[in-house]
Amino acid sequence: MRKKILWMTETAVLLALLVTLQALTKPMGQLVTGSCVNAILAIAVLVAGMGSGITIALVSPVFAYLFNIAPNFVTVLPIMIGNVCFVVLLRLIAGTHHRPLWRQPVALLAAAGMKFAVLYLLVVKVICGFASGALLGQKLGNVVVLAPPMLKILPTMFAWPQLATALIGGAVALLITPVLRKALHR
Repeated sequence: MRKKILWMTETAVLLALLVTLQALTKPMGQLVTGSCVNAILAIAVLVAGMGSGITIALVSPVFAYLFNIAPNFVTVLPIMIGNVCFVVLLRLIAGTHHRPLWRQPVALLAAAGMKFAVLYLLVVKVICGFASGALLGQKLGNVVVLAPPMLKILPTMFAWPQLATALIGGAVALLITPVLRKALHR
């Protein structure tokens, strides 16, 4: 029971920090906000565990959409998938603090590369590519699924900035994680 309460508390604190950072850094742009989000994702999975990392990976795009950070609701699911790939790969390769130190930068490069590839494929190639004809101008209730301006914005947002923000955020997390583990006696 104690472990479950600890997991819920850590996940809730990290999620609250993520939401706060999303709200505060939104005016600073994608590079800052995305880097902060990726740092929290990496810290969550490396300090609190896989369950915490995946939970935050799935919830953060919803808040990004609610805060108008995610430009369109059709990007929420691809962001979720990209985030989950990022945290799972980071955890599987970097693992816990008992693994060799060289694995962390390797894990970061692999996880950031995977997140970038997944988002680029799903958003740029699928949503803006061959699915754009079926989605363009369609409505789901009162919301337009994909408007023409999005076809110009999305390929830019989901290209190299995704790799940059994952690398920056992950690097920050790798610097902070040992300090947090020491403070939490892990």
